[in-house]
Amino acid sequence: MAEEQAQPQLALERIYVKDMSLEVPGASVFTKEWNPELDINLSSNAEKLDDDHYQIVLTVSVTAKNAEEAAFIAEVHQAGIFLLKDIPEDQIGQILGAYCPNVLFPYAREVISDIVTRGSFPQLLLAPVNFDQAYAQSQQQAQVDAQGNA
Repeated sequence: MAEEQAQPQLALERIYVKDMSLEVPGASVFTKEWNPELDINLSSNAEKLDDDHYQIVLTVSVTAKNAEEAAFIAEVHQAGIFLLKDIPEDQIGQILGAYCPNVLFPYAREVISDIVTRGSFPQLLLAPVNFDQAYAQSQQQAQVDAQGNA
């Protein structure tokens, strides 16, 4: 009997907020007309926990300025523990760099919205992000950088 190929397994086993913060540098922001400029930054990090588990941390930072004054800085580190078992090696980068952040983003988006509202600011709903496109662009940029350094 031929040896059977193990079936690839991919599962989210746990999701949690690793860290979150809201900073309001000055109360005078509440006395001005609200017309903010937003600066939104996203990043993700993968850490191998054991042979089959990875912790992915999606960091979402939002800085709002109103009338040239910092209104708030909101940040969340949304984490998940993912099972990746018998996944082909050439697919792991895409899964960790695009698929996992895609799964985590709605949770991070909710936390940002919640803490901004609790800070007594108008609700902030972040637009969806195409992590597949962002991952592809980062891979292309890494290739360009590698060719430039060769």
